[in-house]
Amino acid sequence: MRSRHLKPASVWGLARLQLFILPIVLPLSYLSIDCARAGTVVHVIETWPSGEHLTLGKNQNFYLRLAYETDKPVRIWARPYFNGKPANVGSNPSPTYSGQGETYGWFFFMRPGDVVDEIRITAGDGSISNTSVVAVWRGDIVGGSEVGGRQAQPAWIEEMSVRVKAAEEADEAYRVRTQKPLSRADRVFLAGFGWAVLACGLFGLLLPVWAVWRWQGAWRMAAAVPAAAMGFVIMRIVVDGLRDPTSHNLWPFEILIAGSVSTVVMTALYLAHRLFSEKH
Repeated sequence: MRSRHLKPASVWGLARLQLFILPIVLPLSYLSIDCARAGTVVHVIETWPSGEHLTLGKNQNFYLRLAYETDKPVRIWARPYFNGKPANVGSNPSPTYSGQGETYGWFFFMRPGDVVDEIRITAGDGSISNTSVVAVWRGDIVGGSEVGGRQAQPAWIEEMSVRVKAAEEADEAYRVRTQKPLSRADRVFLAGFGWAVLACGLFGLLLPVWAVWRWQGAWRMAAAVPAAAMGFVIMRIVVDGLRDPTSHNLWPFEILIAGSVSTVVMTALYLAHRLFSEKH
């Protein structure tokens, strides 16, 4: 009768193998989300009207000239606050930006007497988990009841307006392109990708679970590593998704990466298990 017990040296070898498997599987499961959270830098170049203690005229906008640098597409907003709470103002929407350049943010008061003591510059995709404060401008701005003066605006406001309009037109063109009906080749590709994700997820989870159930000793311990890793990836997607539905927009790639790694690891372990068993 063939024995499936491992020698101490083999047990130590599998233990070391587990130490290498876990650092590979878990970081790869984060790749698609962590890449989407790469850094964005924004700073305020100047404002108009200039100054930190101002009374803004009726129907007058306060502008912030912004410089940005980002390695992923983001939207940038200027959100006024008073005493740590969002102020009752109208503020700028945002097209999508990438690379580096300049743009502007602006706001206006809804009613006289309202106050703004800080403006938080946020960047991201608009979701809670993927949008963060990247800069803060502080000052005291009060909404006045008189119509603002006829002071000429600086040239950069018109320049930024042209840039924002061009970015908005690019966003609209992209939206129109993405709303076109899918071609037959596109539908075949998406169907194939869906089945690939499903297969990787199932094999990546079921293979180590089967091995944990059937194997013993150090073999079971080795199979438990990819099983735990796959369970962690799936639970993370579910839990984060319940808290914020936009937190895992790229979840198929997470499943594909983690499932593929788990399948490769389990295939290697299965072959090693058969080889060792046949020798004994």
